[in-house]
Amino acid sequence: MAKPASKLLELLQDSSPAQQTLRAREVDLGLAEVEPFPFLAIVGQEEMKLALILAVINPLVGGVLLIGSRGTAKTTAVRALTDVLPARRRSLCPHGCTEEILAEEGMAGLCEDCARKVGYGEPLTMEDRVRMVELPLNARLEDVVGGINERIALEQQRVRLERGILAQADGNILYIDEVNLLDDAVGDAILDAAGQGFYTVRRGPLNLRYRSRFVLIGSMNPEEGRLRPQIMDRFGLRAVVRGLSDPEMRYRAYQQAISYRLHPERLSGAYAGQTLALAEEVNQAQQRLPGVTVGDVAREIGLKLIQQLGIDSGRAEIALFEAARAHAAADERDTTLPEDVQAVALIALRQRRSVALEEFFKAQEGEDTRLRSLLSENGPTPKKTRRRNVQQGT
Repeated sequence: MAKPASKLLELLQDSSPAQQTLRAREVDLGLAEVEPFPFLAIVGQEEMKLALILAVINPLVGGVLLIGSRGTAKTTAVRALTDVLPARRRSLCPHGCTEEILAEEGMAGLCEDCARKVGYGEPLTMEDRVRMVELPLNARLEDVVGGINERIALEQQRVRLERGILAQADGNILYIDEVNLLDDAVGDAILDAAGQGFYTVRRGPLNLRYRSRFVLIGSMNPEEGRLRPQIMDRFGLRAVVRGLSDPEMRYRAYQQAISYRLHPERLSGAYAGQTLALAEEVNQAQQRLPGVTVGDVAREIGLKLIQQLGIDSGRAEIALFEAARAHAAADERDTTLPEDVQAVALIALRQRRSVALEEFFKAQEGEDTRLRSLLSENGPTPKKTRRRNVQQGT
């Protein structure tokens, strides 16, 4: 008898709308809506929702790229994650000082204010939820990496660096909408920070290093241009987001969208219980993750898939097996099974083959074969020796 799915996976697979029908209209007071669309109120799109939840449970999967046309709830789903994100320790310092930095680097790794706090026994961090940090499309390089505080420079005649978006995203989620339209210089800075987990800012006499360990989530519409291969390779999971094909599901999605526009608080309230349950399940899965190992059969199947697909990048194994571990943790198990690999294989391995690289290596193999043939025809090359002139002592 098959083992029933865990509560977390059941919540993700249940796309039914709230029982409460939201029909009444209210007076528009002109206030901005701050309630995010409930994550579980998104109809269908199981692949997208699964990829996002797995990345939250296990940041080592390498983030998520959502690829689809406009109006398929990509941005809505990412922003809806805010209600299910787990807790973390957040720095109370504008420079990002933490007890972890103190343990690794000592007092030299802290700013003056935090070194003083340590002396008085005051905490450097507090318990807080993981946050969603969005990168604006018009963000400048100075906004991303940080720059000089112009107000302090003018008023106090001193140079002070302000943390950029990358430093603010440390320990959080960095979301880039329309990632394929990102400025090249900004994209390079994000790639460097994401790869190393930190970055350095140099402004005049100041030279500061900031931590930037974040989960990278991007969304794009392929109609608006392709994504640079360097950035594409940084995303561990790739979810294809298509429009709903079932007319009934499309109508339910329409109902949910209108309900949110008219009464966002009511819709959030209707899903409050399910959202709290999902958040708790995600937190428990994250706590369970360190004890999850890759099973032998799951490992063999995963490696065979990668070999058969002819994937060169070693990031394929990282994305596949870390996603499988997250899936097993979500299913309340401590060992990955073949079912876990099968559940995440599409989102972990798609688009990892490079046609350009295949053509290059094929051409290179032909050239190497011709070169080896010529070397064989000409035989071994005799070694040149230099006669010693004994009389000259050389």
